[in-house]
Amino acid sequence: MKVLIADDEQDMLKILKAYFEKEGFQVLLAKDGEEALELFYEEKIDLAILDWMMPKRNGITVCQEIKKNSSVKVLVLTAKSENEDELVALQSGADEYVKKPFHPGILLTRAKKLLNQGNRIQVKDLLIDVTKNKVYKNDKELEITKTELELIKCFLNHKGTILTRKKLLDIVWGFAYFGDERTVDTHVRRLRKKIGEDIIKTHHGLGYSLEDACE
Repeated sequence: MKVLIADDEQDMLKILKAYFEKEGFQVLLAKDGEEALELFYEEKIDLAILDWMMPKRNGITVCQEIKKNSSVKVLVLTAKSENEDELVALQSGADEYVKKPFHPGILLTRAKKLLNQGNRIQVKDLLIDVTKNKVYKNDKELEITKTELELIKCFLNHKGTILTRKKLLDIVWGFAYFGDERTVDTHVRRLRKKIGEDIIKTHHGLGYSLEDACE
């Protein structure tokens, strides 16, 4: 899994990089908010760890932009200690909030827990194991392409939300993709043949959504 860590304290970045790489994570480092967003748009990350008080753009505004454009998990770091600050972070879309100072091992544990939340999700007769990247229908494993798996994950991370073709393209194919939006229809059609016609709902003129899921 790929983790983005953004903090203007270089010593902190080095320490966290060592801890996360030892556990098998691929780590991207950013020294300010603008660099963090550049990496977010260039790379497909699974988790963003953002310091609140960063130069150029603070962690809260970076969190808001990441959440607006993706389903990436976000953990905010801060030296602030007021309860109101934690509320601001969570309202900005952050999935977790860790106060400084902290032990790197504790942060690593929090990050792992965040990434493993809801790792087995049931949708009718479909079981999605997000951690193992496997999909089962009636207990039989399906042959799913990487793009189809990313589509499923995208729908799971936006439960109850109608996703437009453009939104799906941005999240699954990436912001650098300039192809026809109808490619989404093609992949959804192929995916439906494998998982069932009624799992992904079509909202004519709007987009697609996933049937209600439970963890």
